[in-house]
Amino acid sequence: MTIPIPSAFKTIAARRLLFAAFAMICMIVAGAIGFRSFEEFSWLDSFYISAQTVTTVGFGDVVPISPNGRGFAIVLMLFGVGTVLYALTALAQAVIQSEIIEAYSLRRKRKEMKTLEGHYIVCGAGRVGRRIISNLQRQNLPFVIIESDERKFDDIETDRSRFLIGDATSEVNLLDAGVERARGLAACLADDAANVYVVLTARGLNPDLHIVARAVEEQAEPTLIRAGANRVVAPTIIGSQSMARALLKPAIADFMDSIVAETLDLVFEEIAIDGASIYAGKMLRDTNLISELSLIVVAIRHRDGELSFHPNGDTLINDGDLLIVIGKAESVKRLVDVNNR
Repeated sequence: MTIPIPSAFKTIAARRLLFAAFAMICMIVAGAIGFRSFEEFSWLDSFYISAQTVTTVGFGDVVPISPNGRGFAIVLMLFGVGTVLYALTALAQAVIQSEIIEAYSLRRKRKEMKTLEGHYIVCGAGRVGRRIISNLQRQNLPFVIIESDERKFDDIETDRSRFLIGDATSEVNLLDAGVERARGLAACLADDAANVYVVLTARGLNPDLHIVARAVEEQAEPTLIRAGANRVVAPTIIGSQSMARALLKPAIADFMDSIVAETLDLVFEEIAIDGASIYAGKMLRDTNLISELSLIVVAIRHRDGELSFHPNGDTLINDGDLLIVIGKAESVKRLVDVNNR
């Protein structure tokens, strides 16, 4: 397996620093033993004068007197200076290499992000953001995460090249994340004002971007809509509705939770119909959606935005319609594959 260049640099620098520290310790210990033997200093004085000699400080308050002790001190000075110079060189290289690694990683990350197209951008890697990322990972969809707190990335198991450390409200960071080529953006920061700024900036950079924003406070929902969000999700409202449903209609709540958790192997999916689709121009009863795939067409959203719930077999499927279906995961996958041919 090939080791990435930044990882190799870090490994080499760490080894050099460890070796330099080990060499310094060995020189001080060897010097202490030598001074203890030649001068009969106490262990404390021996280590003290050895550290002075190796580090070239030389206070001069404790000095070797005997010829053997002075000769040993000369040898220790020569080797000590070399060891200190090596340690300082290793430290300087580690600092410089860390700057090179950071610049290289940022350059490579930007280069990789420039190749992304039709991906999703998640602004904020908090509790809400991590759940969105988990869903994107399960569906093998490309995404980029923008988060200012690097520590939050430790809780996410994914390729580090998808992380962008910085302020999500910054236009530069959104451009680096490929907002102009992205399919969707989730603004799930912990502050409503920051989410509004993200939505405004992203909408200005990509008018066709599908934006979903988090509203911490209910009052922020209309502001986020005016800023350009296609959908606004308020976790407090959704949580209270879910609790009310579980309290008043537990059977329905269990069914909905099973679909969300995918424990029943049932999934919701939306299928976009274009002119090349085999379903375009056909009536619902003339398709294989019900007879072969055993799917339930819950609704059809037409090009003009009108939504037809539980359409009957005489409903015509037109170019630009969006089918909302529910069924077994395997059948839904077959539908997606057939529709995309």
